[in-house]
Amino acid sequence: MNTSSQSSPRKVSGLLDQLFGWASLGAVLLTLAMLAGILVSLVTGAWPAIAKYGLSFLTRSIWDPVQDEFGGLVMIYGTLYTSIIALVIAVPVSFGIALFLTELSPSWLKRPLGTAIELLAAIPSIVYGMWGLLVFSPILSTYIQMPLQRAFGNVPVLKMFISGPPVGIGILSAGIILAIMIIPFIASVMRDVFEVTPPLLKESAYGLGSTTWEVVSQVVLPYTKAGVVGGIMLGLGRALGETMAVTFVIGNMNQLNSISVFEPANSITSALANEFAEASNGLHQASLIYLGLVLFFITFVVLSFSKILLAKMRQREGTSS
Repeated sequence: MNTSSQSSPRKVSGLLDQLFGWASLGAVLLTLAMLAGILVSLVTGAWPAIAKYGLSFLTRSIWDPVQDEFGGLVMIYGTLYTSIIALVIAVPVSFGIALFLTELSPSWLKRPLGTAIELLAAIPSIVYGMWGLLVFSPILSTYIQMPLQRAFGNVPVLKMFISGPPVGIGILSAGIILAIMIIPFIASVMRDVFEVTPPLLKESAYGLGSTTWEVVSQVVLPYTKAGVVGGIMLGLGRALGETMAVTFVIGNMNQLNSISVFEPANSITSALANEFAEASNGLHQASLIYLGLVLFFITFVVLSFSKILLAKMRQREGTSS
């Protein structure tokens, strides 16, 4: 009797484990099915543009709905340029924030400062866009763009990077706004992964006479590199997919005049937000969906690159050990 009473809970537990395994597998398969469905719908919707332009769509800079001629180079350029600027600004700032919160900040300041930084992530993107258009762009134009153009406007090579109408709206403005938006995400992830580093490792390094920077660079970063790269990729994904904030400050111009950071441009998400509702069924709508497919591919490439980078880092660790 005791044996049967003990076997009954075991059977129930085994059944629950089996059901949990099936549910987990179902969630995975559902996610993969949704991903495949999104990809198929994008390819189907973009097929008229794919059939007409092929891969030349990626190198065509013309975007003329009136003449029914389309190319995605300007939007791809604007998306990548603004995202790179955002990462260049956000990654060092986020690293500094995470380092201060985990290693240098007084204990009474850690919680309120960390909460304040995380609250920045809760601000709607349209608020960032309005602030960028009404407040930040005039400041950028008055105190950065116009002084730079007066000082270096005649320098042969440098003038290519600072030309443009002095209104503070363009690629640099969009990149800075994106940087401000992704800093809370990257900083929060970096702080969390820095905190999971075993205190014994850090205390041992300090005991051997290491400085704070040496502890972070030689102990914390190697231990948490996967989380750090993941946080950076999370921020890059947010920058690539951001719509409203970029739409307000990038200028929404479908021309590629120069490589200047002050030139108005366009991005994939901004073009979709501005034109998709009014696009007629046909090549215009298909070209916009083709842009969405390109953005999907860019995101996939970024994720794959991060996985390859982490694999290479682990491989080098195994070789060095």
